[in-house]
Amino acid sequence: MQQFVVPQFIDVEDKVIGPITTRQFIIMLAGFIIIGISYKLFDFSLFIVFGLLVFGVTGIVAFLKINGRSFHYFLLNLFQTFKRPKLRIWHHVFSQSDYEIEKENFATIARVAPEKHYTSSRLAELSLVVDTRGAYQGEKENSSVKSVAR
Repeated sequence: MQQFVVPQFIDVEDKVIGPITTRQFIIMLAGFIIIGISYKLFDFSLFIVFGLLVFGVTGIVAFLKINGRSFHYFLLNLFQTFKRPKLRIWHHVFSQSDYEIEKENFATIARVAPEKHYTSSRLAELSLVVDTRGAYQGEKENSSVKSVAR
């Protein structure tokens, strides 16, 4: 049989520059581009405030991990949780017509499949047939009873 190499550590990201992954590098690059654009647009005092804010946010998004997951996955899960209702109530009104339909279905099922009660010896015999995968056919006297009953 041919041997195959099974990949391991598939959740570990590739490193680009030292310990920085591709995702972290792209996030930080986008942050530095935004800081560079703000340098051209704003005066120096507003640039410092905005630049520190953008640098902090991009650093958090790029490097912070919560429960071993990246911060942007945490933010995505947080927004999805806030979007859902806080209280979930299953409010099913069971009307009289639903009750009648269920009653008819139950009556139909009861007519089609009557309950069969087996003795412990019959259950042991059936389990032996299943365990031997049909090699053991069961007692001959039970087979003749079945053929007469049909």
